[in-house]
Amino acid sequence: MAQCPHCEREVAVEYRFCPWCAEPLRLKLVELFRGVDEDEHRALRVSRYLAEERVRFSVWDETGTARAAVSLDVDEAARLGAFVAPRRSRGQTLVEELRALVRR
Repeated sequence: MAQCPHCEREVAVEYRFCPWCAEPLRLKLVELFRGVDEDEHRALRVSRYLAEERVRFSVWDETGTARAAVSLDVDEAARLGAFVAPRRSRGQTLVEELRALVRR
């Protein structure tokens, strides 16, 4: 059992909200990204759980059903972020950027 941080009553760990006062039991940030082309009816939902220090990625279809999900710790999520949007140095060509990325 866990304890609600707001009303301090006992709550089963599987609850996302306190059944007594409706306080959220986990703080998270959520962002949705739409697919393009043949994936335009799908979306990627990224949830960052603050206290647990993890990031969850889920793929949603046009019916609103999650079709796949994976959780990463914050270090692995940072590595993914660096892969998706590497920092560009001025004057660096794409080939040089790729070489630098491979060296990591």
